[in-house]
Amino acid sequence: MRTIDWADGAIEIIDQTRLPEACVTLRLTTVDELIDAIRRLAVRGAPALGVAGALGVALAGGDRALIARLRAARPTAVNLAWGVDRAAAHLDEGPEAVLAAALRVRDEDLAACAAMGERGADLLEGDRLRVMTVCNTGGLAAVERGTALSVVQTLHERGRLEEAYALETRPLLQGARLTTWELARMGAPHRLVVDSAGPYLVSRGGVDAVLIGADRVAANGDTANKIGSYALALAAERAGVPFVVVAPESTIDAATPTGDHIEIEDRGPEEVLTLRGVRLAPEGTRALNPAFDVTPHDLITAIVTEKRVIRP
Repeated sequence: MRTIDWADGAIEIIDQTRLPEACVTLRLTTVDELIDAIRRLAVRGAPALGVAGALGVALAGGDRALIARLRAARPTAVNLAWGVDRAAAHLDEGPEAVLAAALRVRDEDLAACAAMGERGADLLEGDRLRVMTVCNTGGLAAVERGTALSVVQTLHERGRLEEAYALETRPLLQGARLTTWELARMGAPHRLVVDSAGPYLVSRGGVDAVLIGADRVAANGDTANKIGSYALALAAERAGVPFVVVAPESTIDAATPTGDHIEIEDRGPEEVLTLRGVRLAPEGTRALNPAFDVTPHDLITAIVTEKRVIRP
């Protein structure tokens, strides 16, 4: 099953806002529809956003203003702009060249996710591993398999996974809604964990490795990922547990020198104050909603890409 693909002149995505209750495929025929899907997280995850950006250029019909709007739809994940730029570089060659470039981005993601799964599993030592992850880094965050969850899937396929612990990932519960759905589909043993319990379990020796994805990796190795990653990194460093970032080369942004230069998206108060339309806090309550945090490079054991293992 593919999260995002090109079919008969349109982009088809799995609507991740409908999971786990229903697996619904949306057909997007305009860039405005794609931008809306990106902003409301119907399609999300750094690698998937890269593919969405590239395919979106193919939908744009050469409209550079529309392409610029697509490129800026979400600020933290570098892959969206990267994917747009990859396809847009061929605008002067005509629509067929643009589509061919976009499909290359899709196919490269398929190969990269498989390679990251193998490389990450090779890096970790042990035969019965208990691994923890945050947010969703599986096939739903890419085209297939994913990044950090690709490593989990490979460990499971090799018979080396004892259990995966998925953090629920407030406020939108991508871990609870999406990661557990993917782990169940692959038949991997898993349990759901309250966000604030994750660092505690790491500190008590209940976890052998922490695996996260990334939305942007700065030139020095500082890594922006879903909010809650930094707390896990601190706990892993204190417990002597490997803290491994799994992300494609396209997520490494050489133009961003350190994590201090990464723009962190604040998605507004309603995601915190409500849950699927149900108000959680009294009227008049204000909220902060940073969607990501930055883990300094000195807390990261390794960054695994499809090409190499980086020791920050």
